[in-house]
Amino acid sequence: MNDFTTPRTDLALEAREALTRRTSEDIPGVLVETAQDDEVLVTRVSVSTTEAARIMGKLQGRYVTIEARGLRDKNTPLQEKVMKFLAEELTNLAELPAKAVILVIGLGNWNITPDALGPRAVDKVVVTRHLQGMLSPELKGGVRSVCAIAPGVLGITGMETAEIVQGIVSKVKPDLVICIDALAAASSHRVITTVQLADTGISPGSGVGNKRFGLNRESLGVPVIAIGVPTVVHASTIAMDTLSTLQEYAAFARYFKSMESLSDQDRQTIIRQVLPEALGDLMVTPKEVDRLIEDIADVVAGGINQAMHPHIDYENIHMYLH
Repeated sequence: MNDFTTPRTDLALEAREALTRRTSEDIPGVLVETAQDDEVLVTRVSVSTTEAARIMGKLQGRYVTIEARGLRDKNTPLQEKVMKFLAEELTNLAELPAKAVILVIGLGNWNITPDALGPRAVDKVVVTRHLQGMLSPELKGGVRSVCAIAPGVLGITGMETAEIVQGIVSKVKPDLVICIDALAAASSHRVITTVQLADTGISPGSGVGNKRFGLNRESLGVPVIAIGVPTVVHASTIAMDTLSTLQEYAAFARYFKSMESLSDQDRQTIIRQVLPEALGDLMVTPKEVDRLIEDIADVVAGGINQAMHPHIDYENIHMYLH
């Protein structure tokens, strides 16, 4: 039976927020840094101990979250700004030499729009592994060897994603693997407005409770950086947030006085009346998800391209590569 009071999220930032709300204390072994301007908030969460990882439910490592609520509004200057933030944070996490080989993996099902972020982003990544001997002198040293693939999902290929990626890694021998995937958030305002980078790798399908074999340093033998964007939120999370709002805001107090002492068990009982087990883990995504996925795929791919190929002028890229 599902515990609806426990936030279900792939974001380390939200996992920490939930714990600190519950205990009103900082978590030992978790360091948080923030930086922001008028439009973008960057939060860096470092989980440095095994105990902190157990409490957080996240692997030890570094997690960077870039939030920009205006990303839903087709704001091209903001998209370009987020690309630059993403490129900077990816560069810091990867610490790659100029001659590194990078394999980009676009995880997800291209037939299901909220899960198609990985394949859509991979289509926009500048691949150069086959062009290394053809680059002009001014580009060498600033254009890394990049290859990319969208391996599909188990239901389409009959193969675990990890099996496919392991085979590719054994042949290509990259210095770094970058995995792009759709995530689940615990806050509706973070859906397709947030990008998370992590140096811990990823478990394909974990955002919708469908965990597969992990793609990480242990399974692949090379460093793995995961880039994810929340594209869905659990319906139970929205319902729980509604109950919390009714409890906490004074404006509703006179109508919902009896909810002041509502226990977690009572909350679960109420939500199960609205979302019975027969509905399973109902997921919610914005109605304009087609456009939003296309836009955020531009942002993710643009950030990767800028980090991997700092010498490319993207307005004239075809002139350089042909």
